[in-house]
Amino acid sequence: MDSLGLIREFLHNRLGVPSERVVADAALVSLGVDSLMMLELMFEFEDRFGITLSKDLKSPKTVGDMTALMDRLRQAKG
Repeated sequence: MDSLGLIREFLHNRLGVPSERVVADAALVSLGVDSLMMLELMFEFEDRFGITLSKDLKSPKTVGDMTALMDRLRQAKG
């Protein structure tokens, strides 16, 4: 699964957000993602892709920011 697909699945399952609303320029907060939900999304990402995120990562503001972060970390893992 790609990063955007993971985000869409997560937001749909946890918050009932329709997939078509989960686009690159959508602000995560406007989709209902608060700080706790952001942590859950990060943990899901770690579990799915076997990556450990740094504790000092800057929190992404948009779906596009989150996707770019996930893609960059997945590529770095190799």
